Amino acid sequence: MENFVHDIPTKLYFGKGMISHLEESLKSFGKRVLLTYGGGSIKRVGLYDEVLEILTKAGFEVFECAGIEPNPRVESVARGADICKKEKIDVILSVGGGSVLDCSKAIAVGAYFNGDDYWQMVLASNGSQKALPLVAIMTMAATGSEFDSGGVISNMAIHKKIGRTFTFPAVSICDPCYTFTLPAKQSAAGGADMMSHIMEGYFSRTMNADLSEAIEEGILKSVIHNLPIVLQDPTNYEARANLFWNSSIACSGIPEYGKVSSGWPCHAMEHELSAFYDITHGVGLAILTPRWLSYILEKDSSITPRLVKFAKNVWGLENKDETELAKAGIQALYDFFVSVGIPMHLSELGIDETHFEEMAKSCTHPWFDSFVGLSEEDVVCIFKMCL
Repeated sequence: MENFVHDIPTKLYFGKGMISHLEESLKSFGKRVLLTYGGGSIKRVGLYDEVLEILTKAGFEVFECAGIEPNPRVESVARGADICKKEKIDVILSVGGGSVLDCSKAIAVGAYFNGDDYWQMVLASNGSQKALPLVAIMTMAATGSEFDSGGVISNMAIHKKIGRTFTFPAVSICDPCYTFTLPAKQSAAGGADMMSHIMEGYFSRTMNADLSEAIEEGILKSVIHNLPIVLQDPTNYEARANLFWNSSIACSGIPEYGKVSSGWPCHAMEHELSAFYDITHGVGLAILTPRWLSYILEKDSSITPRLVKFAKNVWGLENKDETELAKAGIQALYDFFVSVGIPMHLSELGIDETHFEEMAKSCTHPWFDSFVGLSEEDVVCIFKMCL
């Protein structure tokens, strides 16, 4: 096992009715609240009214930054940060999914940024900057942003989408009931997202971090079991709750403790796809991951034991030679994504190979060598496999 540091300062309220802790979660930070949210789904389901009623009764002064995008833009960061500066905001309340929270983390740092070039602020962010306190109410199980300090921000003008560390939420409220109304395609993409967070760490050269391996395999099996249930029965509380907890832990860093990092190559490649084509993050990850695994297995057979472990412990496959078993595990992953309705070809999303070389050049870094090294040519080949 490798050395690691555990440091997650977020207080998590998980379960039915946990919004009852919202007032106490905010009051120690002050009375001037910036409410951040996305395209209006929280209004359609009544959560917006519920939040405002709590805030109004408690005497908070509320300012709003609405319309945060599914792939949050630097323009939304700038808009929110400017409100924080102008209105002397005390605390940010993020209500929505991971994209809203990612943007809110950047806004929290931007509130103290001296200047107006917020893209440079994003580029320089490393988690050490001063930030406004942040409270989150999560409405989607996917990114795990409620339990980490990271955020992904897009600059569509220059086709860049990057992840940086900003700040941890002080408090996150996760009520699985708020995920009941998610469209099926968002639930499926969210499941693929949390699976990718696990697989990016699972496919590592470290084979002896027993507890981390058990957590990773357990989360993958839980998603495989519960995602089809919520697609058939969207209000199944137990399935929704398990998916939500899977999401929170999957991107917390805990499942990778003691392991050599893979470098998260699928996320790097997907960020390029989203930066050029603004696709759903989880869908891009689902399309990429089986192709990446197939490609690196052919390139470097020394990873076969890791893929055999995946096939046996996650999918319950047996009775094949090791190479065939490794391939069968990859196929099982692909078939699962198909079964939950995820489009599995870039061409289905209107994407061709026009920008593949440019994207490969942008996302290929030395840390790609952590598991199986990928050159620009390798990345182009993987993109082409996804068409």
